This record gives sequence, structure tokens and C-alpha cells, in this order.
Amino acid sequence: MKIKIRAYQPADFDAVNILWRVAREVSLPDFQRQKGYFLYQDIIYFRDQVLLQDQVWIAADENNYPLAFMAIKADFIDHLYIHPGHWRQGIGGQLLTYAHTLSPQRLWLYTLQVNLNARAFYEKHDFKAVEFGVSPAPENEPDVKYVWEAA
Repeated sequence: MKIKIRAYQPADFDAVNILWRVAREVSLPDFQRQKGYFLYQDIIYFRDQVLLQDQVWIAADENNYPLAFMAIKADFIDHLYIHPGHWRQGIGGQLLTYAHTLSPQRLWLYTLQVNLNARAFYEKHDFKAVEFGVSPAPENEPDVKYVWEAA
């Protein structure tokens, strides 16, 4: 799929928050129900944490509409989400390729251990599981630290 990766713009706010929520609900429905977060809590977190701490990049379609986003700080990928309607179309790989241009020597991230699709995706893209632990509050869930390093 032909996409354009560009910097986040304030006009993306609603679309990004919706795709973020939908991606989590589809990929881990039991986890989302168990945690019980409301959309307004996601919006506040995105506004007050993600946008203030990370660089946010958008994978947009030909109409400039966000299909995915990646939030990154230095070599740490804090978030990478693709709208479920666009899974398995190469968008995530294109975002990772872009992340390599931002941090060409090393990238790292965490994902939940139960998120088998995310784990398979990162492993397919040469990330190595280096640590199994528990995520900090509010999740407090088993997670995996993944690292990619240039050859």
C-alpha cells in the first residue's frame, strides 16, 4: 500500500486517538475489557503524555488521512499502532524502516507478552526479545523488551 510518513499535525488528533483505541480493542479485546479504560482517558494520556514526550509520526493514505502512528523518543519506540482495517499491508514495516532512519544503530520497545501478533511482527523485523518483566502501572502486566541493533 502506498503511504506517506509525515509528522503529526494537530488536525490528526481525533483520527489518531480513534485508530489507537480501535487497534487495542481488536488486538487485545479481553485486556481492554479487563482494564476498563475509557476513551476520554486515552485522549488525556495522548495529549498530556505522548504528544509532550515523543515525536509522533503518521502513516497517511493518499488523502493524507492517518492509517497508523508511531511515537518515538530517541531510540525508544513508545507506541506503534495501525488501524486494524490496514493490518498486514506493510504499513508497520514502513514505519519501522522510518524509525531506522531516526535511530540507525538501535531501537527498542516493550510489548505485552499476550500480544502474540505484535511479538511476531517485531521478530519478523529482526527485533530480539531480551527481557521478560512486568510493565509499570497502570498496566502491571507481563511484558517483553525487544531490541533491534544494526549489524
